[in-house]
Amino acid sequence: MIENPTQIETEIENSTVVENTSDTPKEEDLSFDHKDIPSADSSSSRRNSDLDTAGFTQEEFASLLGKYDYNFKPGDLVKGTVFALEPKGAMIDIGAKTAAFMPMQEVSINRVEGLSDVLQPSESREFFIMSEENEDGQLALSIRRIEYQRAWERVRQLQKEDATIYSEVFATNRGGALVRVEGLRGFIPGSHISARKIKEDLEGEYLPLKFLEVDEERNRLVLSHRRALVEKKMNRLEVGEVVVGSVKGIKPYGAFIDIGGVSGLLHISEISHEHIETPHNVLNVNDQMKVMIIDLDSERGRISLSTKALEPEPGDMLTDPQKVFNKAEEMAAKYKQMLLEQTDENEEQTIETAESV
Repeated sequence: MIENPTQIETEIENSTVVENTSDTPKEEDLSFDHKDIPSADSSSSRRNSDLDTAGFTQEEFASLLGKYDYNFKPGDLVKGTVFALEPKGAMIDIGAKTAAFMPMQEVSINRVEGLSDVLQPSESREFFIMSEENEDGQLALSIRRIEYQRAWERVRQLQKEDATIYSEVFATNRGGALVRVEGLRGFIPGSHISARKIKEDLEGEYLPLKFLEVDEERNRLVLSHRRALVEKKMNRLEVGEVVVGSVKGIKPYGAFIDIGGVSGLLHISEISHEHIETPHNVLNVNDQMKVMIIDLDSERGRISLSTKALEPEPGDMLTDPQKVFNKAEEMAAKYKQMLLEQTDENEEQTIETAESV
């Protein structure tokens, strides 16, 4: 396991966004700079504060622990009982001759105000052995390491199930937004935040999220708000449906149309039957238009759109876009009928071929 803790304040000041300036991509630019991705586990998520509580004496352990034989090594999980809560950590009886010590920063993967938020005197639970005995014969323990391992197991399973999760944004930076998932710190790149959301206003808001990257070895957890929204929207859409959208961006290869909070691509080849040099000659940002859905790719979170299929006459998008808008549903019905007839013809050909064999 590789850990690379980084202070969140430094990330917020130093994160950057790398914009794709290429003129030739074939799809919406959802890239993000990997150096913007913060460590999923960070000391900044755990408060290291002292507690005013009672101490203990080693003599109190002597009669209890002297009778035990033990053989502990780093990486072991052991059962222990909380003996005392100290200002900088907890003393734990694990059956060794000397009480083991758990530092305050190892009490939880989550942010806590003090040891008493997690532990109580005489409480028994499982602990992770972090190191060999020191010169005093004392072992160092951790609860955080157990939670950390189990958190990665849970997020890997959630990714495998392609689950949608909800998490609260606790900070934003120039690269994106930060959330916590199972105690791990996750990163949402700016390109994967809904276009309808102002990034700086997201703090404190719970967002639906999908997993983009779960990498324990590199300590990176990357999520997508946009993909979760697209999947939700796709469940209510179907190929051949006409929807009203707004042009939110124009590229040399096409335009991105906002259809109810998610973005679909109107490729330049799907704008009109007539040849178009550039979408800028036909469309403007914020134009309201009707488009037909011609493909839904839920796995990749992409929606493909067309106005060409809605043209009453070839070239109407260039000469009379209002006509295309007004007759959109009528043309979509004809398009669906055409697809149905093509399907029937293909099935008939398949049957004829099978019978002739």
